[in-house]
Amino acid sequence: MKKLVCVGACYLDTILDVPYYPGEDSKLRATNLQVRRGGNCPNTLEVLQQLLGEQEGGRVNPYLISCLPDADAPATATIVDSFRPRCLVDFTKCIFRAGHSEPASSYIIRSEATGSRTLVNYNDLPEMTIDEFKDVAGDVGDDAWFHFEGRIPETTLQCIRYLRQSFPKTRISVEVEKPGRGGLEDLAAEADVVFYSRSWAESKRYQNAQQCLSAQSGVARNASLLCCTWGSDGASCLSLPSKKAVSCPASFPGQTISVVDTVGAGDTFIAGMLFGLLCHHEDWDTEKQVQFAVQLATLKVQQDGFDGLGAEALKRL
Repeated sequence: MKKLVCVGACYLDTILDVPYYPGEDSKLRATNLQVRRGGNCPNTLEVLQQLLGEQEGGRVNPYLISCLPDADAPATATIVDSFRPRCLVDFTKCIFRAGHSEPASSYIIRSEATGSRTLVNYNDLPEMTIDEFKDVAGDVGDDAWFHFEGRIPETTLQCIRYLRQSFPKTRISVEVEKPGRGGLEDLAAEADVVFYSRSWAESKRYQNAQQCLSAQSGVARNASLLCCTWGSDGASCLSLPSKKAVSCPASFPGQTISVVDTVGAGDTFIAGMLFGLLCHHEDWDTEKQVQFAVQLATLKVQQDGFDGLGAEALKRL
């Protein structure tokens, strides 16, 4: 059985919908409130387990490595329960922080006027150390796929180099997402597959996804595939060393997209790409993989949350 290990933070998101973004020192009534589990890797795994649950053969065993509160904390139970009833994710590699009852938390303000999202994060859980990673990753063994969120680049780089030295057959993907976070390009230089966000690309003054990928092909020197999402323009991928480029729009002429919730759209795209790379590497070419991932993310932005995405996307193949 193939193994996919996703390494990243797990949050409980509080999402407030407001008519418009409030000014400083003002008061505003929200029109809706949701509390749901978030975090890049957990979101990706939630969508991916839906796809795997609909897939015949080619099984993949997904793991999460994340720092969570005490194993007996109610917040931890809430996080695990969020993957049920059809949970395929293995949580045994998570790092449970004894004595901590509160999870990492994210407060998201969504403006109905502009569609903007403003996030405020809080995390009191001690971050994972390289030694803790070695303890849990060593049990997974060789010939696995490790996907890294790209947070705490110094530690992540140590993790990647440990995998390269100890498990040379391991495939590694990484997210380059947060603008201003130093060290992300060092991670890209070590990975097999790199996912760039539009916000990071624009912070580097790239005008579009293709320009980002062309420039970054000289940085991600070990990569075989680079991907960059670009909102309503869809996504582009660049295969290396052939430099064959593929782009797919989020919508086609005559198609109407009603955006409801963009939280987790990038994570959904990554779930689609990982599904293609792991389960359809023989029968889908890169263009097919990108098209599927973009269509999956387009479905996601038209609904709240992630329920039912896998079945609907596969039905449309």
